[in-house]
Amino acid sequence: MWHYDAPLRHMRFVVERVLGCPADWARIPAFDGLDGDTAAEVLQQAARFAAEVLQPTNAGGNREGCTLRDGNVTTPTGYRAAYRAFVDGGWPALANEPELGGQGLPQVLNAALYEMLAACNHGWTMYPGLLHGACETLKSHGSDALKAGYLHQLVSGEWLAAMALTEPQAGSDLGLVRTKAEPTSTSATDGSLRIRGEKIFISGGDHDLTDNIVHLVLCRLPDAPPGTKGLSLALVPKILPDGTRNAMACTGLEHKMGIHGSATCAMHYDGATGWLIGEPHRGLAAMFLMMNAARLHVGLQGLGHLEMAQQNARRYALERLQMRAAVRPAGATGSADPIAQHPAMRRTLLGLQAVSEGLRVVAYRCAQLLDLAEHDPDAAARQAASTQAALLTPVVKAFATHQGFHGASDALQVWGGYGYTAEFGIEQTVRDARIALIYEGTNEIQAIDLLQRKVLADGGAALNKLLATCHDEAQACAKVRALAPIAHALHQQVAHARLATAAIRNATQATPPDPEAALRVADDYLMGFGHLLLAWAWAASARAAAAADDDFSARRLEIARYGIEAVLPQADVHWSRAGQVALALPAVAADD
Repeated sequence: MWHYDAPLRHMRFVVERVLGCPADWARIPAFDGLDGDTAAEVLQQAARFAAEVLQPTNAGGNREGCTLRDGNVTTPTGYRAAYRAFVDGGWPALANEPELGGQGLPQVLNAALYEMLAACNHGWTMYPGLLHGACETLKSHGSDALKAGYLHQLVSGEWLAAMALTEPQAGSDLGLVRTKAEPTSTSATDGSLRIRGEKIFISGGDHDLTDNIVHLVLCRLPDAPPGTKGLSLALVPKILPDGTRNAMACTGLEHKMGIHGSATCAMHYDGATGWLIGEPHRGLAAMFLMMNAARLHVGLQGLGHLEMAQQNARRYALERLQMRAAVRPAGATGSADPIAQHPAMRRTLLGLQAVSEGLRVVAYRCAQLLDLAEHDPDAAARQAASTQAALLTPVVKAFATHQGFHGASDALQVWGGYGYTAEFGIEQTVRDARIALIYEGTNEIQAIDLLQRKVLADGGAALNKLLATCHDEAQACAKVRALAPIAHALHQQVAHARLATAAIRNATQATPPDPEAALRVADDYLMGFGHLLLAWAWAASARAAAAADDDFSARRLEIARYGIEAVLPQADVHWSRAGQVALALPAVAADD
């Protein structure tokens, strides 16, 4: 009863007609020979793997969870077989360079793959989810010896990776990391270090899916300055090159609200052998490559959960008979109608679908920008795409995960009391989706990153370019009579964004300046920004749909209009609060 039908037709609509990716591929030598039909076949095969191989392991993996015995973690039944099929199908290598053993396909196709994987089994997807970021980090900052020893195995998925940042006293504040990296007696010849410390919340820190696990560990060298400027990054493998096990072990598994199939490990490094990645005390800069890739994937988890929730809710609502609808379809008989005919359920289902379709455009646009940032033949275009991708990344991570969790919670309401039981699967989706608002930088951290680092720090240059893109889309829609209301709504969102940004900038630059101004309103600013991007996505989708005359395109236009009319008004609340930068926050009192 709970199953997954990949939205392949909408994925192709977004990739080809809304974003125009095939036109990019045609002018980029790295994607020579790739066209829409080939990309569609890749997505079709990915959907088959996700629905037929991965999704059947989801409920069982949730019930069984992971087990820890003698420092070794065992994953749920079926996980190893699914991972072997994943590797045999070449999926880990999808978006990596052919010279490294990859398939050289675009990030936008990899994004679609990971949306499907997260929808079908979020817990399992945690294991390969860090591979691409680990490969990028090692490729950009690793020594030739480390690349030769580890990069090809990571690209192929033969080995998996783990990102070891968090410590009990160091969560969002990585400047408090204490794990030590000490030179060895042979470090002068082989560069090796001894790693000692404790890490917590390490996804995939140990498991039985691959023979080796490559840990990227934030640590401190003996001469490290305090704070984040003293962090280095070390590669610490579970199995050393000579085949012996490294001095590291999983000492505990977290018992979590959701994603039970993902091994969330406490790790102890007891003089483990590691090697420096990049320059001493520059580990955080190297790690950001892995973290930024992970943040896009976390946003895709939110999208995957929302898609899984809304399509199953729609199927259930079309089958569940309760009461007679106030307005019955012609020819309807009997004492009850499908609940999908009742206005309360229609509002919920249409809202979920509108947000899901809009988020897909936004997330895939971020992935498209990553492709252009790496492969566009023009250097200026690469830089512009990189800047826009950096601007979108915190919004995709935070806004998509917010919508994924709250949308899944709204979808649960469609089942009524049944939704609160494990029988139908939606309760697992709600539990699994919740973590995505927390890890890889909490959504509050993403909001601060967006406003302080991506909007205000450059004087608004990146924001102004994005708003110009939105303005141009609104102008293009205004030329189509039927799309005039959509164009007007998008123009309003651009105006709201400019006004709120100006108010915040004025507050931060006042005499005396208000150092808390941006921090007080960052969450609402990000939510307003997310709705602005939805408005752009619905407008671009509506314009693409209006150019065709078929039932599928007519439905896309209908969904976009509903999003603009029924969902977008929520943006006004966030923009209004974002502009109230002078509103003080009273202190939290201990004796309240």
